[in-house]
Amino acid sequence: MQNLTLLDGQKFQITLQRLCHQLIENHNDFSNSVILGIQPRGIYLSQRIAKELKQIIPNSHIKNGILDITFYRDDFRRGDSPLVPSSTEIDFIIEGKKVILIDDVLWTGRTIRAAMDAILAFGRPEKVELLVLVDRRYSRHLPIEPNYIGIKVDSMSSQKVVVSWKETDQEDKVVLVSESV
Repeated sequence: MQNLTLLDGQKFQITLQRLCHQLIENHNDFSNSVILGIQPRGIYLSQRIAKELKQIIPNSHIKNGILDITFYRDDFRRGDSPLVPSSTEIDFIIEGKKVILIDDVLWTGRTIRAAMDAILAFGRPEKVELLVLVDRRYSRHLPIEPNYIGIKVDSMSSQKVVVSWKETDQEDKVVLVSESV
């Protein structure tokens, strides 16, 4: 296995801050916008983004929720064992709001498609945007593109992008993992 570190340390933090400033440019005080982190790994990024936004614009009330897409996935019946859903935590109205979907890695686009279906169970948003930490270009199965991108990675299907979070992995890091030949 070969590992290539794409993002860590101060560059990781600067990338998060840049994403926050881009969001502020488009959403001002977030009075008509909500953030939804996609289970399981997008929630760490959405929590970090919300925390950072509150530090940058302290008088704003940023609504941040968690979206479970388990039963909206197109492959949820394919496994040998039943899927166990996580939890959805949305304690605000999304009807007519600008929704910012957040996930750690965008690869095929299938997770985002499922998230868009899941959102409709909570109302019809005015607009849906996508923020990802890592955009794995050239591997999309669906025509989905992010509005906000931390880093872009050109990778092969055999490679993996692994995002580590302080909250669960003791460090913030993005690594491209390739199998040795």
